[in-house]
Amino acid sequence: MVDIYTSSNFEKEFGPKVIERGKKVKLVITDVDGVLTDGSIYKGGNEITYKSFNNFELKKFSVLDGAGVALARLLDFHIAFISGRKSSATEIRANELNITDVYNGTLNKMTPYKDLKSKYSLNDEDIAFIGDDIIDLNLMENVGAPIAVANAYHLVKDTAIYTTSLPGGQGAFREAIDWLAMCQGRYEEGIQLMKNSLLNK
Repeated sequence: MVDIYTSSNFEKEFGPKVIERGKKVKLVITDVDGVLTDGSIYKGGNEITYKSFNNFELKKFSVLDGAGVALARLLDFHIAFISGRKSSATEIRANELNITDVYNGTLNKMTPYKDLKSKYSLNDEDIAFIGDDIIDLNLMENVGAPIAVANAYHLVKDTAIYTTSLPGGQGAFREAIDWLAMCQGRYEEGIQLMKNSLLNK
């Protein structure tokens, strides 16, 4: 597995065809469970609290991926969440990150994919998708830059042009954004934009 942060020859490691696919990306779509989280869902309490909190559940998200969203915005990527499982925790995290393109509880991910293509007037080659399981395969087979996380199902990894070294819920989204930025020759620019943006806080 290639360490993109220490590789001395990024172009040689990935080859011009793969890098060209990453270079064209304008929209990054990500799955949620297993990509932005480790796939775990925390439930508990007694029957009374369970009902009063309206199917209350917890998920663990990484602040590293929040930084990845910030970097993606500075590099002018559009960002969208498509999750097969409806969850209030997903909505809360999306709102916190100011993600407005959120499809929560959508098993057929091709429907929102077509909506997003139309909304932003994009072609398949302009889009990256980050996934981890069989539910993501149809979409991954259509986008220009399919990306798998380290914990992804083997068929998902086989479909991907890049597999992160980090697993879902531990900064895999951030790593995917870094990789796309490197493909586009904008990684250093993105880091500098991040540093400058913090000086204005």
